Amino acid sequence: MATIIQLPSGHWRVQVRRKQCYASETFLRHEDARKWATATERRIDLGEAPLKRAKVDPTTFEHLVDLHVEDMREVGKAPRRSKRFTLDALKAKLGKVKLKDLTRERLIQFGKDRSKEGAGPVTLSADLGYLKLVLTHAAAVHGIDVKVEPVDLARVALKRLGLVGKSRARDRRPTADELTRLLDHFDNNDRASIPMGRIVRFAIASAMRQEEICRILWSELDVERRLVLIQDRKDPREKDGNDQWVPLLNLTGFDALHLIRLQRKHCPRGDIIFPYNSRSVGAAFRRACKALKIKNLHFHDLRHEGTSRLFEAGLRIEQVALVTGHRDWKQLKRYTNLRPEHLHRAGADRSPGPADVSDTVRAAAQLLASQIQAAWASQQAITQSTAAPDVTPLLQRLTSLLLDQSEPVEAGQVAPRQLALSA
Repeated sequence: MATIIQLPSGHWRVQVRRKQCYASETFLRHEDARKWATATERRIDLGEAPLKRAKVDPTTFEHLVDLHVEDMREVGKAPRRSKRFTLDALKAKLGKVKLKDLTRERLIQFGKDRSKEGAGPVTLSADLGYLKLVLTHAAAVHGIDVKVEPVDLARVALKRLGLVGKSRARDRRPTADELTRLLDHFDNNDRASIPMGRIVRFAIASAMRQEEICRILWSELDVERRLVLIQDRKDPREKDGNDQWVPLLNLTGFDALHLIRLQRKHCPRGDIIFPYNSRSVGAAFRRACKALKIKNLHFHDLRHEGTSRLFEAGLRIEQVALVTGHRDWKQLKRYTNLRPEHLHRAGADRSPGPADVSDTVRAAAQLLASQIQAAWASQQAITQSTAAPDVTPLLQRLTSLLLDQSEPVEAGQVAPRQLALSA
C-alpha cells in the first residue's frame, strides 16, 4: 500500500510497500505523489521494477525547463521546433545555475554574453521571454519559490544598452524587373524538379506562406466556390485546429485557381497539391536570387507582395484578412507595403461617389447665389431700387431637386442633405 505524508518543507513524501517491494519518492504536489504511487503499485503488480523519478526537488534552472516541457506535453501542447530550440539553448547557458543565483546581475551578464556570440536584439528578447515563461510557470503551477522580477529588470537594463529590441518592419517588395527575371529564370530551367515559376506566381496570387503552399490538399479544394482549406494555420495564440477556408482570387495579376489547375496536369497523383518540401522551395528561391544578383529578397516577401496587391486592387482590410489569415489588423499593416505611384492610378480610376456629387451641387448653388446677389446689387445701383427679392427659397428648391430629395423643401426649411443658403 502507499503512504503519503507532508514534510516540514511542504513537499510530499510517498512510500509504497507492496509484495515485499519498497519504493519512495518526494514530490512538490500531492497530486503528483498520488499518481506516482498508483503507477508504481501497478508496475509491482505486473512484476516490473518501480520507476525512479529523476528530478525530485528542482534546484537549478534546467530542472524548471524540464518541468515546463513535461507539463506542456501532458496537456497536449508540447513545444514546437523553434520554442524547443530556444529552451535547449537556455539550458545550455543557464541550466546549471541555481535558482537563487538567477539574479538581475546574472541575467544581464547572460544577455551581454549572448550579444557577443552574435545574438541580435530580437533573438535576445525572445530568450528573455522564454526564460520568464519558465520561471512564471514554475511559480504559478508548482508553487516553487522563484522570483520573476529579475528578468524584467534585466530586460530594462539590456534595452537601455541596445541589446534588446523589437524587430524592424520589413517593407521589401520585388520590383517588376526582379520578378520578371526570377520567373524567366525558373521557367527556362528544365532541370529543376520543383516548378518554382508556378509556386512563385501562386504565392503572390494567394499571399500564403511557403509552408502553407506545400501542404494544401486536393481533397480540401472547392473548385465551385474557389476556396481551399488551410489546416492549422499559423497564429500567435493558437495553431492547432486553426483551420481556415481561403478564397482563390484573381486580383494580383495571377489567377490562383488557374495555377492550381495547371499543377494538376503536371502532378496528377497524390493528395498534396504542391508535394514539395517547403525548405527546398526556400533554398531554390535563394539560389535563384544569388544567381541573378538580387539582393535582400526572401520568399516570404512574396506574401508581402500579394497582400499589397490585394489592397491596391481595392479590397478593404477585413477582406484582405480573409485571404491572409490575420486576426490582428495591426499585424496585417506590417505586411502591407503600398507603392506611392499606385496612388496616381487610384486617383485616376476613382469615380465620383454620392458625396462628391453633393459637394459639387452645393458649390454650384453657392456660386449661383453669389452671382444673383451681385447682379441685384448692380441693378439696385442703376435703378435706385430699395429692396431686392429673396432668391433663397428658389435656390433651396433647386438644390433639393439636384440632390434627389424625396420631399420638396419648403421656403425657410433646410433638408438633411441640402445646403442652407444665406441671403
